[in-house]
Amino acid sequence: MFFFLSKFLPTLVFPLGFTCLMIVIALITLWRRPRWAAGSLAIALIVLLVSSNTYTAEAMLRSLEWQHIPAEELPNAEAIVVLGGAVRAQEYPRPWVDVLEEGDRPLHGAQLYLQGKAPLVILSGGRIDWFGARGAEADDMAEILEAMGVPPEAMVLERTSFNTYENAVNVKQILDQRGINRVLLVTSAVHMPRSLKIFEKQGIEAIPAPTDFIASSPIVSREQTYQAAILRSLPEAHNLQHVTRVIREYIGIVVYWLKGWL
Repeated sequence: MFFFLSKFLPTLVFPLGFTCLMIVIALITLWRRPRWAAGSLAIALIVLLVSSNTYTAEAMLRSLEWQHIPAEELPNAEAIVVLGGAVRAQEYPRPWVDVLEEGDRPLHGAQLYLQGKAPLVILSGGRIDWFGARGAEADDMAEILEAMGVPPEAMVLERTSFNTYENAVNVKQILDQRGINRVLLVTSAVHMPRSLKIFEKQGIEAIPAPTDFIASSPIVSREQTYQAAILRSLPEAHNLQHVTRVIREYIGIVVYWLKGWL
C-alpha cells in the first residue's frame, strides 16, 4: 500500500496533475462562482507555462544533478552497484530489452567494470506485478551488461527491490555476505542525492558515480540570441517531464527522511 500511495498521491502536486486539478475546480465552480473558476484557470496556466519552459527545467535539474559531480577520476572499489529503473522488459513487439531515459545506468556500470574499477557488478531492481511487466529488472540489466562484455560470473543480481530504500537494504546484505563495504554507486544524477544518503544510512561506503545527466550546459549563455531565448521560454512536454522528475525526488527525500531512511 505504501508503494502504491507513494506513486499515486504525488501526482496531485506534480505540474500536470495539479493543472488538471485546477481545471476540474474551474469546471465545478464555473456557473456559481465564475471568479473562482477564472482564478483556478489562471493558476493552472501559470503552473503549466512555468514548469514547461527550459529555464525552469534546467535550474531544477541542476539543483540535484550537480551535487555529486566527481571532482576527479573515480577511484577503484570492491564492487559497482547499479540501481534499477532503467529498462523495459523484452515483451512483444520489442525485439530485445529497451532502455529508458535512465538507461545510462547499466551502460555506465558496464563501462566502469570494463575500465577495471571493480571486479564485481551488483544489479539491483525488481518489478511490481501489477505494473504488467514480468521478471526482475536486474535480469534485463544483466543482458545489457553481458552484451557489452561483462561476464555473467562478474555479476550479482538482486531481484526483490521495489524502491531505493529496498535497494540499499538488500544490497547491504549481499555486501555483508561477501565482506564488501566500499562500492561505486551508479544511478541517475538527479536520483543520486537521495540514493547516496540512503546507502550511507545503511553503513555502506558508497562513492557516487552519477550518470544520465540532463542539464549538461549553462542555463544562460551571454552569447545567446533573443530568438533562442524566446524558444527556450516556450512550453515543451519534455521540460514538464524533467520538472516532475525533480519534484518527485524532493518529495522522496522528505518522505524518506520522515520514515528515518536517510
